[in-house]
This record gives sequence, structure tokens and C-alpha cells, in this order.
Amino acid sequence: MTNRSEPRVLQFCHSYDGPFLDCARQYASLFQGSGYKVTTVFLTGAADPQVAAGCASDEVLFMQFSSAAVRGLKLGAIAALRKIAAQRHFSFCIAHRAKPIYVALLATKLQVIGVHHAFGDYARKGRQLFANLFRKRLSLLGVSDAVRDDMRRCLAQWPAERIQTLYNRIDVQALKGSLVPRAQAREALGLPAQAWVVGNVGRLHPDKDQATLLRGFAQALPGLPAGARLAILGKGRLEDPLKALAVQLGIAAQVDFLGQVPDARRYFQAFDVFALSSDHEPFGMVLLEAMVAGVPVLATACGGAREVVEGVGVLFPLADAGQLAQGLRHLAGLDAEQRAACAQHMLQRLEERFSDQAVGDTFWRLPQVRALLAEA
Repeated sequence: MTNRSEPRVLQFCHSYDGPFLDCARQYASLFQGSGYKVTTVFLTGAADPQVAAGCASDEVLFMQFSSAAVRGLKLGAIAALRKIAAQRHFSFCIAHRAKPIYVALLATKLQVIGVHHAFGDYARKGRQLFANLFRKRLSLLGVSDAVRDDMRRCLAQWPAERIQTLYNRIDVQALKGSLVPRAQAREALGLPAQAWVVGNVGRLHPDKDQATLLRGFAQALPGLPAGARLAILGKGRLEDPLKALAVQLGIAAQVDFLGQVPDARRYFQAFDVFALSSDHEPFGMVLLEAMVAGVPVLATACGGAREVVEGVGVLFPLADAGQLAQGLRHLAGLDAEQRAACAQHMLQRLEERFSDQAVGDTFWRLPQVRALLAEA
């Protein structure tokens, strides 16, 4: 049993799948040394001691609801969270994604900071009505200015200071220490030791638009170093159509579909360039991971990716295979000195904008956080 009187922050997460475990770590770590304890609660997912250890939280609870159980009114989840809140002195709640925000507002009387990781979460009228109903207890964060602005458009009557940006961030030194050196990374991925390799990591899904990446690579190939290859890490429903497109483009022999690679970010030094062709990426954590590895980045000039890459990498218009090809050829022409300067510039950007320290400083200056602290 926790100390009922000690001030706590409730962090309420939908799940710990994919990037969301690190999101939980990121937000819990904001409170280290602050005097607040953090209780992180996962709505779905089995209890897992490794997940608990990776949360940087003082307490981790698993509600263990199935996805089916949290459809509709979510009455079971509301009752369970109400019981958790009654046993602890929570000062406020940070809830990630729509369902946890909904449950937290109905189960507690806490002020809720809702964190949104995707576009369109308030496009539906029902979501807008719900947010307006709880407007006095709800403030919102987007993981990029692009997501923030999307929410501001949907909730046009809200004061701008109630909807802010807090970037995703990365533990630069921890990731650097975990990177597999280039030769070993290539061996692990089955890539030729001497090839010039373009890397891409993500679901094989329309949102990631690997079709444009394949077309751009095919156009660029005559101007790339001999033996150049494209390595795509990930799986999804478009695997067969993308492989068929590679055959149609005549580049199947130069494209490696490597499937799902556990902890893929450790292998990014295998790449000479990292390319992200996503359709309106809300943020793009893989871009930060490539930057930590010192790999030049190429990304679509839309969504949150622009905010990450602009000024330190190459941007191209969404779905423009020709401009993507031009970007690949440009990056292929960098010499060793230029690549070193690029890596240093990217590292500086990470430290200034996307490190735990930088984002932590921003968090405590946010208007909604300052207001919560004033009320405490």
C-alpha cells in the first residue's frame, strides 16, 4: 500500500506496445527530483515485470483489460481506475491517447493533461463534445506542433494555451551506448559489408508510404554508388504488394525486406542514409534514432517530421518520388568530412530540442503545468 498522503502523479497509458513503453518512461522521468511520486497504470496488456522496470516509475499497475473490454462505455475500466485513485493522493493525471483520457475524466475529479500522438483525434464531433464538456479539467499536449495545430483547428473555441506541444524525446547517451557497430550491424541484418545502404524502419502500411520510397530509390539508383541497396525493416499488410512493386520497378534484387527486427534502432549504424517517406508522420521517433546513430536523414516535408529534420537533413514533398530520388543522390555525394559535420549538427539538434533535459525544461514551463502547480 502506498503512503496516502504523499503527492503523486497518475500516468494512465492505453498499452505498452511499440513506442508507448518509452513514452511512459519519458513522462515519468519528468518528475525525478520534483517531490512527486509517479504511479503508471496500463489499461491493457498483461502484467510484465520487464515493462514495470522500464517505466522509470515509483509504482506500476496493470489493469489487464482486453481490447474488447475497453470498447463502448468502458464501465469496468472506470470503476477500476476510480478504486486506484481512491487509495492514493494524486495531484493530477497525465493520460496518453483518447481512451485513457476518457476513462480518467469519468473515473476521477483530477485535472487531466491529455497527450495525443496522432492526427485526427478530435475530428469527430463526439470527441469534440466530450472535450468541451470537460474543458475545465482537461488540457492537451501534442507530440509535435503539427499535432497541436490539428487539435487547435478541431477545438477552435479553446484558448491556445490549453493546447500545447511537448516533443517526444530520446535518451541520447543510453541509445548511443546500445548501438551495434556498423560491421556487426550489417552482419546481423544480412547486409553486404561494402554496399551503400538506404534504411527504412516502420510498418508496411499506407501511412508509411514505402511505395514512394521504392519508386524514388528506383529513380535514384543509376546515380547511386554501385551495389546500392534499400533495406526495409518492418512487417504489415502491404508486404506482398510492396514486393510486387519492387519487381515491377526492376529493383527486387536491390531491395531487402528484412521483416520485424527486435530493437531495430540498435542497428541503425548499418545504414548510410535513413529515409522516411511517411504520409503526415505525427512525429517520427525513428528520425531521432537515426540522428543518434549519426546517419543522414531524408524525410517528407509534412507532419511532425519537418520539425525534426528541417535544417539538419533533407526534406522532400509528400509522395514525390522524383524529389526523394534527388535527395538520395545528394546524400550519396557527401564526403567523410561532410558526413561528420552532419552528424555533429544532428547531435546538437537532439541536445537542444529532443533530449530528456531539453524537453523536461519545456514541460515545467508549460502554461497548464504552471497552473496545476499553482493550485497544488
